[in-house]
Parts: sequence; structure tokens; C-alpha cells
Amino acid sequence: MIDILAPYVPEKALMPCFELIQTHGVHLKIVNQRKTRHGDYRLLPSGSHQITVNATENQYRFLITLIHEVAHLVAFTEFGRRIKPHGIEWKSVFKHLMLPFLNPEIFPSELLPVLARHFKSPKASSSSDASLDRALAQYDSADDTLLFVADLAEGNHFYFGNSRIFERGSIRRKRIECVEVKTGKRYLFQPNARVLATEKHEQHS
Repeated sequence: MIDILAPYVPEKALMPCFELIQTHGVHLKIVNQRKTRHGDYRLLPSGSHQITVNATENQYRFLITLIHEVAHLVAFTEFGRRIKPHGIEWKSVFKHLMLPFLNPEIFPSELLPVLARHFKSPKASSSSDASLDRALAQYDSADDTLLFVADLAEGNHFYFGNSRIFERGSIRRKRIECVEVKTGKRYLFQPNARVLATEKHEQHS
């Protein structure tokens, strides 16, 4: 298990992660990237605990996701399965489990203040915290074609999802209103939604 885990987490986090997996009897699955989630935890019919995490070259995102899912296991074990998945019990356990990892031997110094703010009240996903997601994105695999929707100017067009084309609009509270070019329908995007920019002259081809 150590050899399997080693490429995915920072070196100084490897043994603590392995010990958590061993202590809680986790069956860890590392799978190809899924768009809808970074990881998940399941109590299997056999009574064993399965945690699935997306394979990624971003060791910091992987580590946060792994501890996020271990926190689900621990919270459900300690407080029962009637608790809210991302309620106060899970938040408390997640913060407690992450604390030993929040040091400059594991995370870059520029990430630590962002992580400190995030863990005052952890969200259901690191992607739900736009500041953290953008900070972590610096360590994702390079992909020059993808941008954050917040980085586009108003009026710029972009592809999202299955080649649907949108026009970037204005900010509505914490989200960005965009219009689907084909239907005229309006949608609210998270500022850190990743999109594929395109020139306007391509939109109507």
C-alpha cells in the first residue's frame, strides 16, 4: 500500500496517511479522474470501509481529498450515520485529522494561509472554496487550454461541458451569470469553474 500511495502524496505525509489507512481499516481505491467528485467514502455490505480518490499529479489536492474521506469514516463511526455528511461533526473531525499535515514540510508556504482560512469551516469540497481551488490549481497538470470562468472578460465566449457555448456575463453575488448562446438561457457559474475559451467568430459555425 505504501508503494501505491507514494506517488500521490507529499513525502512527509506518506507515513501518517498510511497509518490512518491502517488504523481505520480502509480499502483505498485510486481511480481515473471523475468530473463530479474528487473522492468518496462507502461502508460496504461486508462492513469494510472503502475510500475512492481520483488519481492526480497534484499531491496536495489528493492529500486533502483523502483526509476529507477518512473524516467521513471517522465521523460516521463516532457519531452514527444519522449525522449530516458535511455537518458540524464531520467539520470537527476533518479539522482534527488535517491539523498535523498543515505545516511547511508538507504544504508550500503560499498554500498554508489559504488552508488555514479554509479549515476555519471546511466546505463539502475543496472545489466549493474558490480561493482554495484556485490556489491548488497552480499544482495541477499543465493545461493551457483551460481557464477559470472568472479569468474571462464580460462578453467572452467559452465552451463548457459537452461543447455547449456560453457568454460570460456579470457577477451576481458570489457567482457569475452566463448565457448559453444557443438557447439564451442564463446560468450561474462558480468563479473557479474550468472552461475552454474560444474566439467569438467560432461561436456560430
